[in-house]
Amino acid sequence: MITDTHCHLTCDELYPKADELMQSAIDAGVDLMMVMCTNKEEYDRALLLKEKYPDHVKLAWGWFPEDAKTITQADLDLLEEEAMSGRMDVLGEIGLDYYWDQSFKEEQKKLFIAQLEIANRAGLPVSIHMRDASRDTMDILEAHAKTPIIFHCFSGSLPIMQEALKLDSMISFAGPITYKNNKQGPVNVQNCPIDRILSETDSPYLAPVPYRGKRNQPAFVAATAQKIADFKETDADTLNAQIRANFLSLFDPRSKSEKA
Repeated sequence: MITDTHCHLTCDELYPKADELMQSAIDAGVDLMMVMCTNKEEYDRALLLKEKYPDHVKLAWGWFPEDAKTITQADLDLLEEEAMSGRMDVLGEIGLDYYWDQSFKEEQKKLFIAQLEIANRAGLPVSIHMRDASRDTMDILEAHAKTPIIFHCFSGSLPIMQEALKLDSMISFAGPITYKNNKQGPVNVQNCPIDRILSETDSPYLAPVPYRGKRNQPAFVAATAQKIADFKETDADTLNAQIRANFLSLFDPRSKSEKA
Protein backbone atom coordinates (compact mmCIF):
# COMPACT_ATOMS: atom_id res chain seq x y z
CA MET A 1 0.00 0.00 0.00
CA ILE A 2 2.67 2.50 -1.04
CA THR A 3 1.52 5.72 -2.70
CA ASP A 4 3.30 7.97 -5.18
CA THR A 5 1.28 11.17 -5.06
CA HIS A 6 3.15 12.94 -7.87
CA CYS A 7 4.73 11.37 -10.97
CA HIS A 8 4.99 12.48 -14.59
CA LEU A 9 4.41 9.10 -16.21
CA THR A 10 2.98 10.61 -19.37
CA CYS A 11 5.82 13.04 -20.07
CA ASP A 12 7.79 12.40 -23.26
CA GLU A 13 10.67 10.87 -21.33
CA LEU A 14 8.63 8.22 -19.49
CA TYR A 15 5.52 7.55 -21.56
CA PRO A 16 7.15 5.12 -24.05
CA LYS A 17 7.77 2.80 -21.07
CA ALA A 18 4.64 3.66 -19.09
CA ASP A 19 3.30 0.09 -18.93
CA GLU A 20 6.68 -1.26 -17.86
CA LEU A 21 7.02 1.42 -15.19
CA MET A 22 3.49 0.80 -13.95
CA GLN A 23 4.21 -2.90 -13.56
CA SER A 24 7.54 -2.23 -11.83
CA ALA A 25 5.76 0.04 -9.37
CA ILE A 26 3.02 -2.47 -8.65
CA ASP A 27 5.60 -5.22 -8.17
CA ALA A 28 7.38 -2.96 -5.67
CA GLY A 29 4.17 -2.45 -3.70
CA VAL A 30 3.44 1.01 -5.13
CA ASP A 31 -0.16 0.42 -6.12
CA LEU A 32 -1.51 3.98 -6.28
CA MET A 33 0.02 6.77 -8.35
CA MET A 34 -1.16 10.26 -9.20
CA VAL A 35 -0.09 11.02 -12.75
CA MET A 36 0.65 14.72 -13.29
CA CYS A 37 0.06 16.34 -16.66
CA THR A 38 1.37 19.71 -17.80
CA ASN A 39 -0.22 19.87 -21.27
CA LYS A 40 -3.13 18.44 -23.24
CA GLU A 41 -1.04 15.70 -24.90
CA GLU A 42 0.11 14.38 -21.53
CA TYR A 43 -3.46 14.57 -20.26
CA ASP A 44 -4.82 12.55 -23.19
CA ARG A 45 -2.15 9.93 -22.56
CA ALA A 46 -3.06 9.86 -18.88
CA LEU A 47 -6.72 9.28 -19.66
CA LEU A 48 -5.73 6.14 -21.54
CA LEU A 49 -3.47 5.06 -18.67
CA LYS A 50 -6.22 5.58 -16.12
CA GLU A 51 -8.64 3.60 -18.28
CA LYS A 52 -6.14 0.73 -18.41
CA TYR A 53 -5.21 0.88 -14.69
CA PRO A 54 -8.33 2.29 -12.99
CA ASP A 55 -7.42 1.00 -9.54
CA HIS A 56 -3.87 2.33 -9.64
CA VAL A 57 -4.06 5.78 -11.24
CA LYS A 58 -5.37 9.16 -10.22
CA LEU A 59 -5.06 12.00 -12.67
CA ALA A 60 -4.01 15.65 -12.35
CA TRP A 61 -3.65 18.39 -14.92
CA GLY A 62 -2.78 22.06 -14.72
CA TRP A 63 -0.87 24.72 -16.61
CA PHE A 64 2.69 25.05 -15.30
CA PRO A 65 3.79 28.51 -14.09
CA GLU A 66 6.62 28.75 -16.61
CA ASP A 67 4.00 28.58 -19.40
CA ALA A 68 2.26 31.74 -18.17
CA LYS A 69 3.54 33.78 -21.11
CA THR A 70 1.72 31.64 -23.66
CA ILE A 71 -1.44 30.34 -21.96
CA THR A 72 -4.58 31.82 -23.53
CA GLN A 73 -8.16 32.09 -22.36
CA ALA A 74 -8.95 29.19 -24.69
CA ASP A 75 -6.39 27.10 -22.80
CA LEU A 76 -8.03 27.98 -19.51
CA ASP A 77 -11.46 27.19 -20.92
CA LEU A 78 -10.21 23.77 -22.03
CA LEU A 79 -8.80 23.09 -18.56
CA GLU A 80 -12.06 24.10 -16.94
CA GLU A 81 -14.05 21.88 -19.29
CA GLU A 82 -11.95 18.89 -18.24
CA ALA A 83 -12.01 19.90 -14.58
CA MET A 84 -15.81 19.85 -14.72
CA SER A 85 -15.91 16.56 -16.62
CA GLY A 86 -15.28 14.28 -13.64
CA ARG A 87 -12.23 12.74 -15.31
CA MET A 88 -9.68 14.74 -13.32
CA ASP A 89 -8.94 14.06 -9.66
CA VAL A 90 -6.68 17.04 -8.90
CA LEU A 91 -5.91 20.34 -10.61
CA GLY A 92 -2.16 20.83 -10.79
CA GLU A 93 0.59 21.23 -10.62
CA ILE A 94 0.01 24.97 -10.52
CA GLY A 95 1.73 27.79 -8.70
CA LEU A 96 4.73 30.10 -8.98
CA ASP A 97 8.35 29.57 -9.98
CA TYR A 98 10.79 32.47 -9.77
CA TYR A 99 13.93 30.33 -9.89
CA TRP A 100 14.77 30.66 -13.58
CA ASP A 101 13.08 33.87 -14.66
CA GLN A 102 11.54 36.66 -12.59
CA SER A 103 10.58 38.82 -15.57
CA PHE A 104 6.95 37.66 -15.76
CA LYS A 105 5.84 37.35 -12.15
CA GLU A 106 2.54 39.11 -12.77
CA GLU A 107 1.63 36.74 -15.60
CA GLN A 108 2.39 33.78 -13.32
CA LYS A 109 0.23 35.21 -10.56
CA LYS A 110 -2.70 35.79 -12.92
CA LEU A 111 -2.46 32.24 -14.27
CA PHE A 112 -2.20 30.82 -10.75
CA ILE A 113 -5.27 32.69 -9.53
CA ALA A 114 -7.28 31.77 -12.63
CA GLN A 115 -6.55 28.08 -12.08
CA LEU A 116 -7.38 28.24 -8.38
CA GLU A 117 -10.72 29.70 -9.33
CA ILE A 118 -11.31 26.85 -11.77
CA ALA A 119 -10.48 24.35 -9.01
CA ASN A 120 -12.90 26.13 -6.69
CA ARG A 121 -15.71 25.92 -9.23
CA ALA A 122 -14.95 22.26 -9.97
CA GLY A 123 -14.41 21.30 -6.32
CA LEU A 124 -11.01 19.78 -7.08
CA PRO A 125 -7.96 19.64 -4.79
CA VAL A 126 -4.92 21.56 -6.04
CA SER A 127 -1.28 20.49 -6.29
CA ILE A 128 1.06 23.43 -5.71
CA HIS A 129 4.43 24.13 -7.30
CA MET A 130 6.30 26.68 -5.19
CA ARG A 131 9.93 27.47 -6.06
CA ASP A 132 11.68 30.61 -4.81
CA ALA A 133 8.23 32.17 -4.51
CA SER A 134 7.01 31.22 -1.05
CA ARG A 135 5.59 34.56 0.06
CA ASP A 136 3.63 35.27 -3.11
CA THR A 137 2.39 31.68 -3.26
CA MET A 138 1.15 31.72 0.32
CA ASP A 139 -0.53 35.09 -0.09
CA ILE A 140 -2.40 33.93 -3.18
CA LEU A 141 -3.46 30.64 -1.60
CA GLU A 142 -4.68 32.38 1.54
CA ALA A 143 -6.76 34.76 -0.58
CA HIS A 144 -8.11 32.39 -3.25
CA ALA A 145 -7.85 28.66 -2.41
CA LYS A 146 -11.06 27.02 -1.26
CA THR A 147 -10.30 23.34 -1.92
CA PRO A 148 -7.77 20.90 -0.38
CA ILE A 149 -4.12 21.75 -1.03
CA ILE A 150 -1.05 19.58 -1.67
CA PHE A 151 2.31 21.31 -1.40
CA HIS A 152 4.21 19.23 -3.94
CA CYS A 153 7.90 18.40 -3.28
CA PHE A 154 8.00 20.78 -0.34
CA SER A 155 11.39 22.43 0.17
CA GLY A 156 10.47 25.63 1.99
CA SER A 157 11.41 26.83 5.43
CA LEU A 158 9.88 25.56 8.65
CA PRO A 159 7.91 28.80 9.18
CA ILE A 160 6.45 28.54 5.67
CA MET A 161 5.50 24.91 6.30
CA GLN A 162 3.81 25.89 9.55
CA GLU A 163 1.90 28.58 7.66
CA ALA A 164 0.93 26.04 5.00
CA LEU A 165 -0.36 23.66 7.65
CA LYS A 166 -2.73 26.37 8.88
CA LEU A 167 -4.40 26.08 5.47
CA ASP A 168 -5.22 22.45 6.39
CA SER A 169 -2.98 21.31 3.54
CA MET A 170 -0.90 18.21 2.86
CA ILE A 171 2.90 18.46 2.71
CA SER A 172 4.47 16.14 0.16
CA PHE A 173 8.10 15.07 0.40
CA ALA A 174 10.21 13.71 -2.45
CA GLY A 175 13.69 12.28 -3.05
CA PRO A 176 15.66 15.29 -1.77
CA ILE A 177 14.87 14.41 1.83
CA THR A 178 17.16 11.38 1.37
CA TYR A 179 20.14 13.54 0.32
CA LYS A 180 22.92 14.03 2.88
CA ASN A 181 23.30 17.73 2.09
CA ASN A 182 19.61 18.46 2.64
CA LYS A 183 19.46 19.95 6.13
CA GLN A 184 16.01 21.52 5.97
CA GLY A 185 14.11 18.46 4.72
CA PRO A 186 14.58 16.32 7.84
CA VAL A 187 13.59 19.27 10.05
CA ASN A 188 10.39 19.74 8.06
CA VAL A 189 9.50 16.04 8.16
CA GLN A 190 10.11 15.84 11.89
CA ASN A 191 7.89 18.86 12.51
CA CYS A 192 5.10 17.91 10.13
CA PRO A 193 2.16 16.07 11.72
CA ILE A 194 2.07 12.54 10.38
CA ASP A 195 -1.53 12.97 9.26
CA ARG A 196 -0.43 15.74 6.87
CA ILE A 197 2.45 13.93 5.13
CA LEU A 198 2.49 12.60 1.57
CA SER A 199 5.24 10.83 -0.39
CA GLU A 200 6.12 11.32 -4.05
CA THR A 201 8.78 10.78 -6.69
CA ASP A 202 8.23 13.67 -9.11
CA SER A 203 9.39 11.11 -11.70
CA PRO A 204 11.45 11.33 -13.84
CA TYR A 205 13.25 13.84 -11.59
CA LEU A 206 14.85 13.80 -8.12
CA ALA A 207 15.51 10.09 -7.66
CA PRO A 208 16.04 9.23 -3.98
CA VAL A 209 19.07 7.57 -2.49
CA PRO A 210 20.09 4.82 -3.33
CA TYR A 211 18.91 5.59 -6.90
CA ARG A 212 20.25 9.14 -7.07
CA GLY A 213 21.60 9.91 -10.53
CA LYS A 214 19.18 7.50 -12.20
CA ARG A 215 15.98 8.40 -13.99
CA ASN A 216 13.32 8.39 -11.30
CA GLN A 217 10.23 6.19 -11.43
CA PRO A 218 7.24 5.47 -9.16
CA ALA A 219 8.75 2.25 -7.80
CA PHE A 220 11.45 4.33 -6.13
CA VAL A 221 9.00 6.16 -3.84
CA ALA A 222 9.41 3.33 -1.33
CA ALA A 223 12.89 4.66 -0.53
CA THR A 224 11.52 8.13 0.20
CA ALA A 225 8.73 6.70 2.34
CA GLN A 226 11.25 4.66 4.30
CA LYS A 227 13.27 7.81 5.00
CA ILE A 228 10.14 9.62 6.18
CA ALA A 229 9.39 6.68 8.47
CA ASP A 230 12.91 6.85 9.89
CA PHE A 231 12.57 10.57 10.61
CA LYS A 232 9.17 9.99 12.24
CA GLU A 233 10.54 7.03 14.23
CA THR A 234 7.90 4.63 12.96
CA ASP A 235 7.91 1.59 10.70
CA ALA A 236 7.40 1.83 6.96
CA ASP A 237 4.12 -0.13 6.92
CA THR A 238 2.54 2.19 9.46
CA LEU A 239 3.83 5.26 7.63
CA ASN A 240 2.61 4.07 4.23
CA ALA A 241 -0.84 3.24 5.58
CA GLN A 242 -1.04 6.74 7.05
CA ILE A 243 0.10 8.34 3.79
CA ARG A 244 -2.57 6.39 1.91
CA ALA A 245 -5.22 7.61 4.35
CA ASN A 246 -3.93 11.17 4.07
CA PHE A 247 -4.05 11.08 0.29
CA LEU A 248 -7.53 9.60 0.12
CA SER A 249 -8.79 12.17 2.60
CA LEU A 250 -8.31 14.80 -0.10
CA PHE A 251 -11.18 13.16 -2.00
CA ASP A 252 -13.26 11.94 0.95
CA PRO A 253 -12.53 13.53 4.34
CA ARG A 254 -14.24 10.63 6.09
CA SER A 255 -11.42 8.30 5.01
CA LYS A 256 -8.80 10.18 7.02
CA SER A 257 -7.41 8.14 9.90
CA GLU A 258 -7.09 9.30 13.48
CA LYS A 259 -4.39 11.89 14.01
CA ALA A 260 -1.20 10.16 15.12
